[in-house]
Amino acid sequence: MPIITEHHVSFYDTDAMAVVHHANYIRWFEEGRVEYLRKYGITLEDLMEDGYVFPITEVRARYLAPGRFDDTVCIETRGSQLTKAKMAFTYRVFNKATGTLMVRGFTQNVFTHRDTGKICRLPAKYYTKLALAMEDESDWLETEADE
Repeated sequence: MPIITEHHVSFYDTDAMAVVHHANYIRWFEEGRVEYLRKYGITLEDLMEDGYVFPITEVRARYLAPGRFDDTVCIETRGSQLTKAKMAFTYRVFNKATGTLMVRGFTQNVFTHRDTGKICRLPAKYYTKLALAMEDESDWLETEADE
């Protein structure tokens, strides 16, 4: 099931053209990703305490409509791929008031050892929770397709 995170657009989120600066959407993807993991009982702090970090290896964004100061936006985050070494997410950012889709995005993260920076296989403690998340995603997608 997608996770929806709300963000109120601050003045500092905008650029000289009075629209949300494109780089902020990447930050908002992170907000969504952190909330997604949290929903399934995983925090970045727990990962780091256990010696793992979760860096991005790929990011894409397709900008469709501008955001503006004082908008409330919704960041919809879904898990889209999982292996023991990496996880990918898709995002949709839309204007809460109008429903206008503003951005579609994608990130891929890898699990690495905090001390060495080398890619590693995620232990069952975390992988099991993420596998459950992916089951929730597939169940949600099947339900959505049936409607």
